[in-house]
Amino acid sequence: MDPSQDTTPKPSMSDDAATITSSSTPPRQPKSRAFWMSFIAIMVSTFLSAIDLTAVGTALPTIAEALNDTKGEYVWVGSAYTLSSTAVIPLSGSLADALGRRPVMLMSIVFFAVGSALAGAAQNMDMMIAARAIQGIGGGGILVLTEILVADLVPLAERGVYQGMIGFVWSLASSIGPAIGGALSNKGHKAWRALFYMNLPFTGLAFLLVWLYLSVRTPEGTVSSKLAKVDWIGNGLVIVGSTLSILGLSWGGIRYPWDSAQVLAPLIIGLALLVAFGVYEAKVPARPAILLDVFRNRTSLSGILTTAAHSVVSISLIYYLPVFFQACLGASPIRSAVDLLPAALLIAPMGLAAGVTVAVTKKYRPVNWVGWAITIIGFGLFSTVVEDSSKGKWVGYQLVVAVGVGMIFTGPVFPILAPLPNNHAASALALFSFIRTFFQTWGITISGTILQNMLKKNLPADFVAQFPPNFEIAYAAIPAIKLLEEPVRTAVRAAFARSMRAVWQTMIGISGLGLLLSLIMAEVPMDTSVDETYALEEREKRVEDV
Repeated sequence: MDPSQDTTPKPSMSDDAATITSSSTPPRQPKSRAFWMSFIAIMVSTFLSAIDLTAVGTALPTIAEALNDTKGEYVWVGSAYTLSSTAVIPLSGSLADALGRRPVMLMSIVFFAVGSALAGAAQNMDMMIAARAIQGIGGGGILVLTEILVADLVPLAERGVYQGMIGFVWSLASSIGPAIGGALSNKGHKAWRALFYMNLPFTGLAFLLVWLYLSVRTPEGTVSSKLAKVDWIGNGLVIVGSTLSILGLSWGGIRYPWDSAQVLAPLIIGLALLVAFGVYEAKVPARPAILLDVFRNRTSLSGILTTAAHSVVSISLIYYLPVFFQACLGASPIRSAVDLLPAALLIAPMGLAAGVTVAVTKKYRPVNWVGWAITIIGFGLFSTVVEDSSKGKWVGYQLVVAVGVGMIFTGPVFPILAPLPNNHAASALALFSFIRTFFQTWGITISGTILQNMLKKNLPADFVAQFPPNFEIAYAAIPAIKLLEEPVRTAVRAAFARSMRAVWQTMIGISGLGLLLSLIMAEVPMDTSVDETYALEEREKRVEDV
């Protein structure tokens, strides 16, 4: 059945939130062995994607030196992955609807494995960047298929626990990734290749588990008839539009000035194409890449907008706290990864706790509201930290921020899906994953631009003058700080602390916006069933049918 023709009744979004009550739910059925093996396959795939994404950043200086990067192209090792993974997310969701979840997940794992092997064997930066783009295609597919498969296997009313478990795996991998990257980068100019080669046994295990145990149903029909149902024009618009806009964001203020044609042209054209994508999806295709029902009710719209705000503040915390530790506290790259562990290790349990709370109470609004309130308080506290603050302060305040950010990692998906028929879940989750990754890029750009401008204002003029005009001062200056004589060294560290304060204060404002946006969501009863089109097909039943 075409999802756009679905007539499943849902609560009216015009109803006052207080009048919407939970419907009676049937008793939960015990999960089968097939379910748990399928879920383990999903978690291994998630771990694979997360550990690679976080481990590579720590090793970038070593990789750049080993591959004789003299043009500053090392930034594209991360950007190429982000760009390709973001661009393919909507297409991965469309293909998963057309071809079935299992083949698309297997294809994503293969892309990730091929990209990993090529990155490990890279002999120059061009080969490395191309390999990371291939990896990103696989990583983006794994990311969105993970969300979709959890929706296929678990009703929304029960999903909090399982969503939290996926978040826990992601956060665990993210917390140990930087330490692994730092450790390997300290072993010499060839050890970094193990960062990519170590993905191969994980991809092999993930592929085997998905192949053997991920027994979800597949739509009937020939491959050509299934591909004909994909909205290729819409997906083409979003791929080109997101690619161009991310290029502009990546170049702005670093490779080229923000007011240059090289930045403004791709940014403006890319955003215009994304607007054109929205207009096209609303009017033209019979089976759109993104079902716009998510924008037609205030609860789903609130979930999408708070996801965007959360993406900005969470990536700013994770990305720029190590900058603070290295610049203000004199930490080494691997030490800064250790200093980040209080946040990294707490975000996952708080995401799990938030999911469990939603599953038990059948209410998602309190989790979102409390999460945003704590995030505002945490960033407010952290904005008071300076270069000579005690360890107790920056650890304790970091923990407060992590509690709030962790709760909102799992919080928005419930209001996004609750008002929608369950056969719209794949499209909505593809949009959710796209918004999350796309606005993480905006988060890095917003915080980076603020830090860059504040450093130019706060750092001693003679210190700034030694760096090229459009170079990212933060990353260029950090290695030089430890070589400075006193009192210049202390002055530079104090300037970094003042500049970082502006970043945290901006995050207070964005978190406040997130709280306001979360207030418009209604408390809609969550579905207690899954879309049978892609439901779990028990292995024992399949054997009997054969």
